[in-house]
Amino acid sequence: MNKLSILIPKGRIFDNVSRLFSDAGFPISLAERTYRPVIGAPWIESKIMKPQNVSELLELGSHDAGFTGIDWIKESGADVEEILDLGFDRVSIVAAVPQDYDDKKLHSKKLVVATEYVNLAEAWLKTSGYDYRILRTYGATEVFPPDDADMIIDNTSSGQTLRDNGLRVTATLLESSTRFIASRSALADSEKRGRIEELAMLFRAVLDGRERVMLEMNIPKELFESLADLPAMRSPTVAALFGDAGYAVKIAVKRNEVPDLIPKLKKLGALDIVEYDLRKVVQ
Repeated sequence: MNKLSILIPKGRIFDNVSRLFSDAGFPISLAERTYRPVIGAPWIESKIMKPQNVSELLELGSHDAGFTGIDWIKESGADVEEILDLGFDRVSIVAAVPQDYDDKKLHSKKLVVATEYVNLAEAWLKTSGYDYRILRTYGATEVFPPDDADMIIDNTSSGQTLRDNGLRVTATLLESSTRFIASRSALADSEKRGRIEELAMLFRAVLDGRERVMLEMNIPKELFESLADLPAMRSPTVAALFGDAGYAVKIAVKRNEVPDLIPKLKKLGALDIVEYDLRKVVQ
């Protein structure tokens, strides 16, 4: 079969996607000043593009799959299929104005709205009843107010950059995260669809593994019944200890449950509790 052509965004998304591939078993290497990473699988070829371009290039069919935020998918309106929400690089697409602006007066004038999200902004401004003119930006949108714009529509993770530039959020248009997406033409090819689904399965296993840890412990025989309802993905793994001294038990649990669970297990009589990370969880 032809190689699966994958687009990986440059910038902040690249590191997370690179780590995801590596944890899935496909390490990525990228030489300086190149745009074609080498992925450790002979059936994959890749190229780095701006996240703004990924979904449209997939719609055109020049590549098979890729990664970008749902914000840029909706902004472009590209006809692609979302395979998996990876859940990282979370940002909010917000409208923000200078701190001292009166929200009521925003409807009494024609606003200059600076944004990279022209289509998302247009739809929201119309629905919200504003009189406006959109000024397309190419980065550093937060520097436009108050001299060159009344409002911006931009992405933010913590809001700190907005606050540092004297802006406050007036509305949230969209919550976004990185998605693994595919072209319709690739999914119509049974071999490429199979490869894409295999990648999605491995990515999901890595993401599930990051959320869980394995707890291993010894439980004296006389206390086993009191610990019979241990949390686990399905049921605990139990093996008899040598000399009929009790049981060795393994449970895979959510990472955020551990601080409450370990003291509880100890109070109930569990011994030799060991916690370790999981690389992948395939359910």
